[in-house]
Amino acid sequence: MINKKVFILIPSGIALRNFAFTKFHDLAKAQNLDITYWNSTPFSISEMGYKEIRLSNIKPHWLTGILKNARKTIELNLNIKNTGDSIYNAYKFPASNKSLKAVVKSIITKISTTLFSSPKGLERLKKIINKIESSTAYYNNCVNVLKKEQPDFLFCTNQRIVDAIAPLLAARSMGIPTATFIFSWDNLPKATLVVDTDYYFVWSDFMKNEMLYYYAQINANQIKITGTPQFESHYDSETIKTKEVFYKDYNLDLKKEYVCFSGDDVTTSPDDPKYLDDFAKAIASLNTKGYNLGILFRKCPVDFSNRYDNVISKYKGLIIEVAPKWQNVNNTWNTMLPSKEDNILLSNTIAHSLFVVNLGSSMVFDYAAFNKACGYFNYNQKEQLNTNWSIHTCYKYIHFRSMPEGAVVYFDQAEEIEEKILSIIKIKSDTAKKAKLWYDIICKFPQKESSNRILYEISKIISKKRK
Repeated sequence: MINKKVFILIPSGIALRNFAFTKFHDLAKAQNLDITYWNSTPFSISEMGYKEIRLSNIKPHWLTGILKNARKTIELNLNIKNTGDSIYNAYKFPASNKSLKAVVKSIITKISTTLFSSPKGLERLKKIINKIESSTAYYNNCVNVLKKEQPDFLFCTNQRIVDAIAPLLAARSMGIPTATFIFSWDNLPKATLVVDTDYYFVWSDFMKNEMLYYYAQINANQIKITGTPQFESHYDSETIKTKEVFYKDYNLDLKKEYVCFSGDDVTTSPDDPKYLDDFAKAIASLNTKGYNLGILFRKCPVDFSNRYDNVISKYKGLIIEVAPKWQNVNNTWNTMLPSKEDNILLSNTIAHSLFVVNLGSSMVFDYAAFNKACGYFNYNQKEQLNTNWSIHTCYKYIHFRSMPEGAVVYFDQAEEIEEKILSIIKIKSDTAKKAKLWYDIICKFPQKESSNRILYEISKIISKKRK
């Protein structure tokens, strides 16, 4: 049987976690798919023994990024108009005026937003983006690679990266079927769909309905419900260490039970160190009352700041940092690189902690995979780093509307954290069960079969094309 040749487009570091550091490649081989990674990240996939072609001459048209921002703003404005819901304004990024170049970009964005502000205008804007991208040397280089390699399918692993537009346009110009993966559970309401493809792979029925709502031009048969590989490592029992080994690796106290504090990035939670301080204070108080608890602190993988150092030092011995195994290669979002080892570390951190606390993070689903609960902070700090920011805005975001009641424990004020910790530990409420219900809403069950479902859909599309 002739192997079907599939190009996996890796336009960002985060895509490596899902499609290079899981069993995706081995499963593809078992399904008679010949995988080649078309890679733009600094990470060398070929060193893993996989086929790799480097994306070269990566230079989108200078206007594309500006028009992409206009496209996003128009989509969000249309969502506000259609729903009457102002929360979509929270997904907009403020224009920069730090340099003359930034000011010029901002002016062009505003003009484009005004000129193309209707649904028909939006479609014209997309055509302009495609036209200018097709005029670049980058696009021509992509065409040449595809002509030489002749893949049967091109699968883009991240729908929000401008660098992915030209490779996908090149493939479609040659009649090669294309698809993109919606890489995060909150992306569709945020208007982050930058690429247009033949097919769209989503996590769940819920996400499919979102896509049909926000993108009426996409037909239901173009959307494939697959789940996401990002949780699959949690079901690999071979990678879970014993408690004794994990505790020894991080100099943990075998007499203690640990709770995980999962950090957020500075934009999502500018006051995150203060929440860690509040939580550590509550844990320390419980320990004076006969409990023996500690905190495993896992920083947000793309946060390489030192903003937590003072709190960790203040509660030395109580807070143990279990740092994510990521690299900051070029100080940009696309070049924050995960590792296969971090997938294993995350699974073990969950396996050996009681529950997790954070601010609105998808870590609730990672813990749900282990049937463990999650607590969300739900109060503003008295002294805020950014007075324009509010924690309550976070929970008004569209993706939280999928949450069943009781799926997380809310810490509504610092003074009640201690009590809420005890409710999770002692009362054994239904929080974990309801979190699992939410997990099943967001990501198709069984979650451990996501890669197989993705590969099955790719094979079906290729077979259909060949007929």
